[in-house]
Amino acid sequence: MNRKLKTAMLAVLLGCAGSTQAQNGFNVPFSQFGIGSTDLPYSLPTVSRMGGVVYSRAQRNCINPFNPASYAAVETESFVFDIGLNLQTSVLRNDANRQMDGDGNLAYLMVAFPLTKWWKTSMGLLPYSQVNYSSTQATDDPLTQSRVKTIYDGTGGVSQFYWGNGFNISKRLSVGFNVNYLYGNIQRAISYDFQGNDSTYCMNSRRQKNTMVSNVLFDLGVQYHQPLNDKYTLHAGVTARLPRDMRVDDQSLVYTYIPKGNNEYLADTIFPMRGMSDTYESELQQPLSIGAGLSLERNELWEVALDGYYAPYSDIKYVENANYSIFGTSALRYAQNYKVALGGEWKGDKNASSYWKRIGVSGGMYYNYGRLALELSDGASYSLDEIGGGVGFALPMRKGQSVMTLSVGYSSFGNSQLLRRDCFTFGLSIGSCERWFQKRKYN
Repeated sequence: MNRKLKTAMLAVLLGCAGSTQAQNGFNVPFSQFGIGSTDLPYSLPTVSRMGGVVYSRAQRNCINPFNPASYAAVETESFVFDIGLNLQTSVLRNDANRQMDGDGNLAYLMVAFPLTKWWKTSMGLLPYSQVNYSSTQATDDPLTQSRVKTIYDGTGGVSQFYWGNGFNISKRLSVGFNVNYLYGNIQRAISYDFQGNDSTYCMNSRRQKNTMVSNVLFDLGVQYHQPLNDKYTLHAGVTARLPRDMRVDDQSLVYTYIPKGNNEYLADTIFPMRGMSDTYESELQQPLSIGAGLSLERNELWEVALDGYYAPYSDIKYVENANYSIFGTSALRYAQNYKVALGGEWKGDKNASSYWKRIGVSGGMYYNYGRLALELSDGASYSLDEIGGGVGFALPMRKGQSVMTLSVGYSSFGNSQLLRRDCFTFGLSIGSCERWFQKRKYN
């Protein structure tokens, strides 16, 4: 790989960090809560193909940002460039309705390389969350005796740019940390459209809020590799995302308008009132989250892994420092979040003369309990859990130093009584592991 190509890769990565938005094009109703919905880590093809196990795994030709200690596995003279793409098809359903949709996006873009023999670094861009929803509800207003169409819509998302470092403390122990910069813009709105042309007693109105996210979060990670004998090795990993009080800037506007054709004209501003500002700073308290994993590997031929994750999301607090309630009381209730994942991989025989015998095959599944909980106005409460899994193939390139991964993942979130989302994700990733820092003996 020549120097110009290496420089171009870094330029692309840094350029995407300023322009990429973490959002899909299809309708995701649950993304209206918090700072949106996230598919991490399952949106990464290299993770989805093993059911989401991440904490104990470290590879020299694929980057694992979910445990920064894994960067230490990068070879001393190597430059790793890892990129992934996703294509998703989604089905939303309840007892009465069904809707299909689909879209594709950038799954991630990452690089990793050594600084010294014991210090490796990585940086990358990941879609952290997405907000994309639109729904309409028509009701009769007894006060105005007219039909009212209520429209809920939102767009935007949050991206994550990270800089991570992994350190080899010994041959068996590595530690690391990530500095994660979250940035993005989220727009949400509720419109009340009174059917008919008479605006004497009622006028159309809209409540809208623009949330700008710009914060830093920190991850810590540890991995330990213990040989059991000349064939088997036990890997263990632990990660923690540190608690932090995040600040977000909200900008709200409530106004009435008069529709004319395809346009609308502002009639009056309700909020902010005279002398008040429409921009204010809100607070989001992010709790501590912990992940741990174990895996057993046999001579780089196969590996089985088990992961667990816990986050007390019931401790999340969002304080909106506004003098006017824009959307009223939310139906969202955060719960204790638990995840467990189990996966396995046949890595293929890298010394085999047949290409087909060098192909890796993997699969796994996960269960995510307490991802969201909803409390409706009629007193009903719903715990929205997620279950999913995936399979994949690792196709070696350039004598096994680089690898192309094909994956198929499935997830089911919610329930059919309220709303259920079934999603298939088709992923493609390329992990390029090239000799970069090796000095040539001959010209």
